[in-house]
Amino acid sequence: MLQNSYNTQSEKYEFISKQHGGYYRHDFIDHAYLYNLYFPPEAIFTDFKDQIHDLVLNYPVAQDALAGFVGKIIDQPAERIVVGNGAAELIKIVSGHISGKLIVPVPSFNEYANAAPSGQVVEFPLEFPSFQLNVDKFSAEAMRVKADVAVVVTPNNPTSLLIPKPDLIRLAKKLETHNCILIIDESFLDFAKNPRQVSLEQEIENYPNVAIFKSMSKAYGICGLRIGYMLSANSKFTEAVRNGVHIWNINGFAEEFLRLLPDYKEEFIESCKQVRTDRDSLYKKLCGIEGMTVFKPDANYIFCRLPYDVQSAPEITKKLFIEHNMYIKHCVGKTQPDADRYIRIASRTEAENCKLVVAFIDVMDLKTGKA
Repeated sequence: MLQNSYNTQSEKYEFISKQHGGYYRHDFIDHAYLYNLYFPPEAIFTDFKDQIHDLVLNYPVAQDALAGFVGKIIDQPAERIVVGNGAAELIKIVSGHISGKLIVPVPSFNEYANAAPSGQVVEFPLEFPSFQLNVDKFSAEAMRVKADVAVVVTPNNPTSLLIPKPDLIRLAKKLETHNCILIIDESFLDFAKNPRQVSLEQEIENYPNVAIFKSMSKAYGICGLRIGYMLSANSKFTEAVRNGVHIWNINGFAEEFLRLLPDYKEEFIESCKQVRTDRDSLYKKLCGIEGMTVFKPDANYIFCRLPYDVQSAPEITKKLFIEHNMYIKHCVGKTQPDADRYIRIASRTEAENCKLVVAFIDVMDLKTGKA
């Protein structure tokens, strides 16, 4: 039925560009959404099929049990964990109901700012054109505006840049003296090199003003299941967030996934390695495009500034979709200078990435007239 909403490829682009999911129903190559193509393994789907009647017909468990499942996966006590219907649910609770003044570097994941009431968000511009976070300036601004919640995403979306762990620790200590909670969004950290070494998860008890947010959709490839979690050693903050979720916020399929996941740790690690291999290969290919600025990625997507002599990012994005049926993300919706010159490309398989680069060059050649 949705297919009838458009008749031409141009109309299809206009339709898709207004959607927030359901892409698999529309027959195009999705280099926009950011998830692991190599996980979960087929055995998990087989388990779902075998138990589908029980999963559909029965109530799932509630928060205490869910926190225990996640705690087993990340080796943390359940009392430090709140499980959400995607990280978006937890973001809505913190931004919309707990925080009085929230500060977030931009460009970044828009939902932290979008979920907050008007006037309660301060957007802190990242250093341009490097898009690196200056921890000292950020903490000073957080203190100046009297923020009670500060957010950093690492690797950041859309830049795919990691914030060094020592910087995060220094930031946490600076903000602690001003009673400011630091939310570290690690949703894409599994795609970084040596993720356990750059994460603060296993050291969370040392930082009472830190809360780690994680969307499991990205790393575990389960966008449709909607699972995210928060980890914090701050019992008061954790309880406040936990009080914001309703009793059955996770469905039976998501619960079953959490039950099964500890049995597939090695498969998950290998899947992330493959994602990194594909991403690094795509990065090298994109670096070969004359005039393009390509930021070295730490996540499973690549942030680029278009060459000066091609059309804008929205025009290139649309042309790529209409002529090659491939969808990437332009950054016009992000708060940053020259946003219409930037794109974000999600890495897929090696074969798909190769086709993307060829098509991308072709689309830009149409504008530049190169041979």
